[in-house]
Amino acid sequence: MIFLKAALTAILSMTTIFILSKIIGNKQIGQMNIFDYINGITIGNIAGDLAVARDKDTIFIALVAMIIYSLLVFLMSFLTIKSVKFRRLLSGKALVLIEYDKIYRKNLKKAKLDLNDVLTLARNNGYSDLSQISYAILENNGEISFLPKSQYRPVCPSDLDIQTDEDGLLSAVVLDGKLLPQNLRHTGNDEQWLKKNMKKQGFNSYSEIMIATVNNKNDLSIYKMDNENHDTNVFD
Repeated sequence: MIFLKAALTAILSMTTIFILSKIIGNKQIGQMNIFDYINGITIGNIAGDLAVARDKDTIFIALVAMIIYSLLVFLMSFLTIKSVKFRRLLSGKALVLIEYDKIYRKNLKKAKLDLNDVLTLARNNGYSDLSQISYAILENNGEISFLPKSQYRPVCPSDLDIQTDEDGLLSAVVLDGKLLPQNLRHTGNDEQWLKKNMKKQGFNSYSEIMIATVNNKNDLSIYKMDNENHDTNVFD
């Protein structure tokens, strides 16, 4: 009986937090502001309490608390979209740390960073010399954006006056050995076209294919299903 009750409350906790997360919206850790982060931790702790709750009152209180916190997050997200002032209050503003050859010491203090931190992050982003950077900006999600000076940015086709075709999106037409008919129709092709092009590349069955994709030029790329164990790891 105790095991069944624990299993049911755990399922209830997981289901509730999943539904509430879908309502709130998906954000990566790097996209969260401090309010999102605190609420995420709080909701997770309440969900943990719910999973081990022993009586109905505790379960009810935990559920109500999770819903209230989630509604607060949703409300705050709505207000930050509607109001620039509220967005700045909740999320903060971006801080310019470096502007060409100027390093703003006061902004570094506001950001609770020292110059060594900035140098480390610059190296992590591929800049070994601060003279290569035009701007270093602390974003409101806590990450630093480094904008290189024009002579240090990567060369693009437009710099060389080269015209390129747009890549477009890939459509997966076979996945894990199974045909995806809707995606195949989206590419403007049929199964007869697919099988013909599969045979050209030495594939006779969908079960042989891990993934097959079609690009905007109507080229078919196939990756073989590989069930072998590869023990060699070059990263060891």
